[in-house]
Amino acid sequence: MQYSTGLAAAAAAAALLLAAPTAALADPAAEGGGSAPPESDFQKTTLNDLPGEPIDLAVLPDSRVLHTTRDGQVWMHDPDTGLNTLAGEFDVYEHDEEGLQSIAVDPDFGQRGGRSDWVYLYYAPPMDTPVDDPATPDVNEGDAPETGSPEDFAPFEGVTRLSRFKFEDGRIDAGSEQHILDVPADRGICCHVGGDIVFDDKGLLYLSTGDDTNPFASGGYTPIDESEGRNPVYDAQRTSANTDDLRGKVLRIDVGRDGSYTIPRGNLFPKGKKDTRPEIYAMGLRNPFRIEIDPDSGDLYVADYSPDASVDDPARGPRGYGKWAVVDEPANYGWPYCATPDLPYVDYDFATGASGEKFDCANPVNESPNNTGLRELPPVEQPEVWYHGDESAEFPELGTGGIGPMAGPSYEYDPADARGRATVAWPRHYDGVPLFHEFTRDYVKGFHLDRRNNVESIEHVLPSFVFDNPMDLEFGPDGALYVLEYGDGFFAENPDAQLSRIDYIGRDGNHTPVPVAAADPTNGEAPLTVDFSSEGTADADGDRLRYEWHFDTDGRVDSREANPTHTFTEDGLYNVALKVTDRHGRSASAMVRVVVGNTAPQVRLVEPVDGQTFHFGDAVEFEVEVTDDQPVDCAAVRVDYILGHDDHGHPQTQASGCSGTIQTTDPSGHDPEHDDLAGVFVATYTDPGGEGLPPLTGSHQVVLEPVAH
Repeated sequence: MQYSTGLAAAAAAAALLLAAPTAALADPAAEGGGSAPPESDFQKTTLNDLPGEPIDLAVLPDSRVLHTTRDGQVWMHDPDTGLNTLAGEFDVYEHDEEGLQSIAVDPDFGQRGGRSDWVYLYYAPPMDTPVDDPATPDVNEGDAPETGSPEDFAPFEGVTRLSRFKFEDGRIDAGSEQHILDVPADRGICCHVGGDIVFDDKGLLYLSTGDDTNPFASGGYTPIDESEGRNPVYDAQRTSANTDDLRGKVLRIDVGRDGSYTIPRGNLFPKGKKDTRPEIYAMGLRNPFRIEIDPDSGDLYVADYSPDASVDDPARGPRGYGKWAVVDEPANYGWPYCATPDLPYVDYDFATGASGEKFDCANPVNESPNNTGLRELPPVEQPEVWYHGDESAEFPELGTGGIGPMAGPSYEYDPADARGRATVAWPRHYDGVPLFHEFTRDYVKGFHLDRRNNVESIEHVLPSFVFDNPMDLEFGPDGALYVLEYGDGFFAENPDAQLSRIDYIGRDGNHTPVPVAAADPTNGEAPLTVDFSSEGTADADGDRLRYEWHFDTDGRVDSREANPTHTFTEDGLYNVALKVTDRHGRSASAMVRVVVGNTAPQVRLVEPVDGQTFHFGDAVEFEVEVTDDQPVDCAAVRVDYILGHDDHGHPQTQASGCSGTIQTTDPSGHDPEHDDLAGVFVATYTDPGGEGLPPLTGSHQVVLEPVAH
């Protein structure tokens, strides 16, 4: 990874806070009302500005925060010490978008003497799926064939696994795994294998799953390619519209003490019904990347990602629509036959290029040869919100741009919080208001609903705050909003990625201090003497600050000086934390990495180069140069090719070796002259570390400009 301390961003934030007026004391009784509190009553505090490639977060009952990275890591932020430590690491399959996805905490976590301290993960185990062999630079064995026979496709049949693990002493015990459920995955071809995990107040587990279907060979419309010999990954009828398949769904199960599960009453299909899976609660979904449960009503909020077409086509169907739905009973949401009940796609023959009739959204029928479930499907349900890339006639407040809908949490206000002067809990105004965050448009909205769950109004939540590709939002037990931001970039640790917390400070007007940590030098051989600095640390209220430096992860304070010096005598990677606390007990932390005995490798893509032009479908040669203080193993060099689209990306393939060739894909229906597309290449190398030394990673990204043929 390319590490950065984020010092410039922290200093800028400090300057903004110093310039901000101190909020007047608020009357807790006045926290309701129709108007939102002023933005000066809120403050955003960074918890981890080195989060890897962040995917999902979960807040523990004691306000420790866990978050996942796609390459298999689980990080933990401890608010007491300010430390960010590795809570778990898992070997995962990462060909395109796959890896470690979602994390959730058992609803009984911390109760009954710790017997229920389970953490749930949804991840792609490596299995024996083919991967690229660096010894054959002109062939990528990790790419599944686009055409062939079932025998050709069989080696790429994998799973995405839902399991739970014991969490103890700040670590996830990988050996305690209870395997709950496997969702099929057709590997080797992109996309839509994400998922999310939530629990309702009865303890039932909901798991969302993507349609596991390639979206780039269907012109941006519905992918229903039934052609003979075609890889089934191009047909979403085999998954989302298949009543006998777990993909493109929301599943609802009741997990038992031994990790097995039973089927609760009220799912879409009764247990024992032929050609159905009883786990299915909602179907007809494309990529429901984020789901949430309303803590009061128990309703499920589901956001579903849009196809890519930017215009309606009478021969194919409607343009792309993102959706948000309140699922209060089992339903079919239409994909891949209908965007909404009034927006059907056209039955298109990919072999002949002929368009047939529009699909019947009231009586959808799955006639695909790849279907293993029922032929006749439930009618298509209307979502509460649907919008395209231009201004929506129904929901103009959503603006324009890319389409990356994310279902956020609904806040549950506790009146007791209003009586605590040091609380960070959000005010009554947001009680019962589900939040909606847009990954591509960098905002958070509040949906105010009527009694029938219709959207009465849409509120822009903290419009001047930065939400940089918001990946996940969760309200913690302290009533603060925790935010995981992916940042600008693709499938790497982006400089602006972070885990943060947004506090309400309107009750006492007291700001949290903004720490800045720096080190000189940041690497070298042991013994290594390092000068640490807190210069730039600020408090908007001018409070006297208390400094606590943690040079290791043992939880003990190592120095209370503002600018200490410390000598590291043992090799290793040290995530040094500075915790700063004001006189009211408000605190925040900053982190700086120090490497002793090992130097992070320097990685450079010699070719291709940034800004280079290419045609989609070209075979692009690559060469990677790695410099390290240890011998470089070219077999450990990885190059990912990502299709950049608007502010997000879809990994297409990966290759191994210091040189080779990557076959780019043709995103059917996209015009490089008009669509915001890019070809992104990311080279990554992790050194072997050594005795007492952790492995370190370096990476380099270049963006290629596509041109039309």
